[in-house]
Amino acid sequence: MLRVARLLPVAALLLAAAACDSGRHSSAGFRLPESGDVERGKAVFVAFGCYHCHEVHGADLPRPDVQPPVPVVLGGEVTKELTDGYLVTSVINPSHRLAPYPKELITTGGHSRMTSYADQMTVRQLIDLVAYLQSRYTVRRTPPGRYSYY
Repeated sequence: MLRVARLLPVAALLLAAAACDSGRHSSAGFRLPESGDVERGKAVFVAFGCYHCHEVHGADLPRPDVQPPVPVVLGGEVTKELTDGYLVTSVINPSHRLAPYPKELITTGGHSRMTSYADQMTVRQLIDLVAYLQSRYTVRRTPPGRYSYY
């Protein structure tokens, strides 16, 4: 009986972890082909006019000119690697999870100011765009004993 009591918390933890990654909206198993091309992705970023709203850290692109300005800067240092699934979702369903900025700067009527590109982009363009965006991020490991929320 004591042995079962010790295993119960471990089993509950494993079940809870599995539940987090299951179901229709799970990102488990989502993988883009590795054939994404960074240069083509940059061309997609320019062709779709993404630079009008977004600055890309360290990229040689025109400055954003939309008013009011969008504070969402793409690329740079992050403490946690962004998944391809997160970036794809941000492009085709931008209201799904809003960036941690003041809502009045990034929303209109409770939805993201960003246009959804679900009906405008080919899969190839999306794969290349994600490859480009991924190339602009650098993961900075948080030193032991320090916590980061992003």
